[in-house]
Order: sequence, then structure tokens, then C-alpha cells
Amino acid sequence: MKQKINWPVTIAAGVAGGIIGGLVKLGWENILPPRTPERDQTNPPQKLLQQLGIPAKITHSTYTYSGHQLPWVSYLVHFGFSTGFGVTYSLAGQLLPWLKFGHGVPFGIAVWNAFHVELMPALGTVPAAKDQPLEEHISEILGHAVWMWTIDEIIRGINSEN
Repeated sequence: MKQKINWPVTIAAGVAGGIIGGLVKLGWENILPPRTPERDQTNPPQKLLQQLGIPAKITHSTYTYSGHQLPWVSYLVHFGFSTGFGVTYSLAGQLLPWLKFGHGVPFGIAVWNAFHVELMPALGTVPAAKDQPLEEHISEILGHAVWMWTIDEIIRGINSEN
């Protein structure tokens, strides 16, 4: 017998998982920075937006908190991406339960491969995978695994309560 899907809860779980997962990924990148300081002067979200025609004065806009200049546009893209994948994973996991195998870790690694190895290099947003430093691959693979594991755990927790 098929279980009825509570769509509002499923979407809300994905949003919550995406936000919390996005925070975890930011924290991860503070411990294991994926890029050199030179390559981070214009980070991938900023470069992608510039490739789409958005001027650098917007993509590099910041706000100040506690004396730090923080890139709000990059954060908008970061959390939009994370929340979008959180909702996608939450919905898709209801329809295709096999996607939740390994608590989302294989799914997270697949997202890393799709974006950091295939799509962004093809667009010229980041160097080809073979030209990226090993440290970048290590940070991004592990970061995407922990990111999606976090999203999976939040979704499971919310769904178990409903």
C-alpha cells in the first residue's frame, strides 16, 4: 500500500534541510577552504552571475557585520542552490525512495560531480576538473557529502514527526 505524501510538509522539510545544509556547507568551507585566496577573489557564484551579464559591482556587493565584509550576493546564490536541492531531494525522495540511499551521501557526491566536474568547467566558470587543485576536490567532495547528509537528516527528522 502506497503512503500518501504530505506535500506541504515535504516541501517545508526540503526548505529547512536546504537552509541548515547550506549553513553546514559554509562552515565546512571555513575548515577546508576549496579555493585559493586568489581564486576566491571572484568565487564561482559571482563568476557565474557575471557570465550571465550581472556587473561585478553587484556580484561583489557586501554587507558589514562585526567589521567583516560579507558577500550577500554569493550567499543568496549559495542558499538558493542549497534550498533548491533540499526541496528537490525531499520531493524526489518521496517519489523515488532509492535516491535516499546512503542518507543522501551518494546524491551529494553526484551533485558535486554534475556541477564542479561537468557543468561549471564546461561553462568556463571554474577550471577543468584536471586543472583544479586536489585540495579543492577533497573539500568539495566531502563538503557535498556532509551537506546532503545534513539535508537528509533534517528531512527524515521532520517527516518522522508527521
